[in-house]
Amino acid sequence: MTEVKKTFCIKGMHCASCVRVIENALQKTPGVKDANVSLLTERADVTFSPEEVSEEKISSAVANVGYQAYVKEESVSQNEEKAEKEKELRKLRQKVFISLSLATLIVVGSFPGLTNIAPPILKNFWVQLLLAAPVQFWAGLGFYKATIPALRHRTANMDTLIAIGTSAAFGYSFLATVFPGIVRSAGITPMPYFDVSSFVIGLILLGRYFEARAKAGTSEAIKKLIGLQAKTARVLKDDKEIDMPIDQVVIGSIIRVRPGEKIPVDGVITEGESSIDESMISGESIPVEKFKGDTVIGSTINKTGTFTYKATKVGSETMLAQIIKLVTEAQASKAPIQRVADLVSAYFVPIVLMLAIATFVVWYDFGPAPAFLLALLNTVAVLIIACPCAMGLATPTAIMVGVGKGAENGILIRDAESLETARKINTVIFDKTGTLTNGKPVVTDVVVGVSERRSVGKSENKNLLQLAASLEKGSEHSLAEAIINKADEEKVILSKVEKFKAIPGHGVEGTVGKEKVVLGNRKLMEKEGIKINDLELKIEELEGQGKTVMMLAGNGKILGLIAVADTLKESSKEGVKRLQQLGIEVAMITGDNKRTAAAIAKQAGITKVLAEVLPDRKESEVRKIQSEGKVVAMVGDGINDAPALAAANVGIAMGTGTDVAIEAADITLINKDLASVAAAVELSRKTMRTIKMNLFWAFGYNVILIPVAMGVLYPFFQILLNPIFASAAMALSSVSVVSNSLLLKRVKF
Repeated sequence: MTEVKKTFCIKGMHCASCVRVIENALQKTPGVKDANVSLLTERADVTFSPEEVSEEKISSAVANVGYQAYVKEESVSQNEEKAEKEKELRKLRQKVFISLSLATLIVVGSFPGLTNIAPPILKNFWVQLLLAAPVQFWAGLGFYKATIPALRHRTANMDTLIAIGTSAAFGYSFLATVFPGIVRSAGITPMPYFDVSSFVIGLILLGRYFEARAKAGTSEAIKKLIGLQAKTARVLKDDKEIDMPIDQVVIGSIIRVRPGEKIPVDGVITEGESSIDESMISGESIPVEKFKGDTVIGSTINKTGTFTYKATKVGSETMLAQIIKLVTEAQASKAPIQRVADLVSAYFVPIVLMLAIATFVVWYDFGPAPAFLLALLNTVAVLIIACPCAMGLATPTAIMVGVGKGAENGILIRDAESLETARKINTVIFDKTGTLTNGKPVVTDVVVGVSERRSVGKSENKNLLQLAASLEKGSEHSLAEAIINKADEEKVILSKVEKFKAIPGHGVEGTVGKEKVVLGNRKLMEKEGIKINDLELKIEELEGQGKTVMMLAGNGKILGLIAVADTLKESSKEGVKRLQQLGIEVAMITGDNKRTAAAIAKQAGITKVLAEVLPDRKESEVRKIQSEGKVVAMVGDGINDAPALAAANVGIAMGTGTDVAIEAADITLINKDLASVAAAVELSRKTMRTIKMNLFWAFGYNVILIPVAMGVLYPFFQILLNPIFASAAMALSSVSVVSNSLLLKRVKF
């Protein structure tokens, strides 16, 4: 049976209990395998079987509990989405303005002290009713739309609390205005409280408006990434250059890019060379030199030259599209700590409803006169103050900002769980080749023989390099490429070699001019009867540094040495140092021999070395360290190290070019900077600190203010919480949580 995963946009969510209600409704729907609802991104990722349930039934299940759901169409542009959100924000702003304006007029005509200066018309209860009605049933219509179906399905959410609370205040006020005789017969002076119902709705909508504005700031990283996309491409077709929209570019298209232009899609250079600013994916400000055959990434900026390239990835397959998708999914995912808030919110609203009923009963039976009015107002205050808005926003807002901050700095985090786990890391294991090192052997030393050293200078080195590179030109050995590249770099002209012969396990030999030249290891020198006594100490020194030493001899005499090594990345030493400053133990794992491994580790500042470990044994080494109670991060290339990355508590892959190993790891460093490993840990720690602070204030707010709203301070200090102040406090708590999360944007790595 096939399973598909679709994203549904959800409208009408305001708190953690809304999320819980929708998730429960979806998970109870036959055919739905899994559902993850995000309050902040207003989406639900639903995995379901199309044979068992349709998209319409899934949308209907959400509608039945009081919300709207529709499939997010890929064809809908980000600009259209932005326009839709701005339209909703304008509507909300309009409701806020009208609600608070009408509520203010009611307060002027009814609040003690203000009535002395109020015009007579505003003191009229019927006028107050006419002013309050549009606030209750137009501005507050959304509360009823969510509450009625929720109650029908025996669920409750934040809107339920607001609808019940304001309806109680409005209902009593309506009764006191239209049927004052009934109120008098109960021994109560008919005094309406339209100011309470109107101001509460106005302030809650104001809180939601500020909350929506603040939440928009948390998705800034996505907006920045989307804004990087090129709009058009200059495609070569039938010997003509045609500008076309980027969505019409197909794989195989030949595209020309000029200086200062954005590269439209991913591809490979076919002609020309240039310097390209790849800071949008790597965070590295220094442009990268690109030549024929090199990969270019869509949305990076061409700085100097003009070149043509062949499109290899378009649309959703480009690297930028993958990054946007990953960041969006990560921001919508849930951290384990969020389960605490979700669990509490599942029981929170029903408990609040019971506390509200208890408040009314206690005040009505035991409260001072007018008992009914005090019972009513305190009950409304409890219902309003208890809305679990801040609780629902505490975790996702911080996750969204944290993941976005990472993406801006070239750190791609797969999901919220990975972000949370990273803070616990106390051991980091680096793979050597391609991670700590460049993964490509280069010539590090050219040493001229003692007998040749009467006036050693650059020319002697070049002569030695010329002979070695000329010989290696015919070799297929991996070290030969390093020598030839060095000769190209030094602009050395190669000589013609005759009688070339590769000697397996030893080296190569050939004739250059009239001279027989050999290049290889000790065994080759012994075979040719060539003594290396004069250079023995130098060979041992170079080998002690983890370098592979090749000896060059001509006409039976040693001419010199060429040392080749896989060199340490520039960021390795700093990356290791930063981790150690965070109190994290650092280890290196490699298949190399102990001497070579120790030499590289020493250069990087690492003391713990796991050498001679075959690729299939790396996973077991990770598990062995975990068995000691360590929380382990494995840093590798994301492909060859996949088993070890999967076994680690957090797998960190070094992303290179467009081949981002997203599937192999929990975190991918597309900036290739090893200092970002420490940055990822710091980001995790700061994000979790923010989440804990948010949850502390969210829970603390409810724990402290619900009893105050119930009236526990009244017997001692005659203090009661006015429902208007309760609604203002509730709105403020939500905005403060979002604002606290936005402070993560200031984090410096």
